[in-house]
Amino acid sequence: MSEAHVEHPTPKKYVQIAIVLGILTAIEIALYYTEDIVGALADPLLIILAIGKFVIVVGWFMHLRYENKTVNRFFVGGMILALILFAIVMFERAAANYF
Repeated sequence: MSEAHVEHPTPKKYVQIAIVLGILTAIEIALYYTEDIVGALADPLLIILAIGKFVIVVGWFMHLRYENKTVNRFFVGGMILALILFAIVMFERAAANYF
């Protein structure tokens, strides 16, 4: 059995991806500094942006798009555990502000 050869992205594609990551980072920074204005939506939006950046970085820069599913599940599992930990910290922070 031979696997089909998959073309890797060109340098131009990597620059486009870096620009997208830069824009997402700028949005994250803006959300952080305008958290008082955005209110309760800031944390969920930051989580969504973090997940998006995670998918882009591991999919393109770490070339996991071309790996087998076991390796992909390993990274997704790590992201899920990180999100659970982040949710716990958010709930603790909210409870501390409530009481």
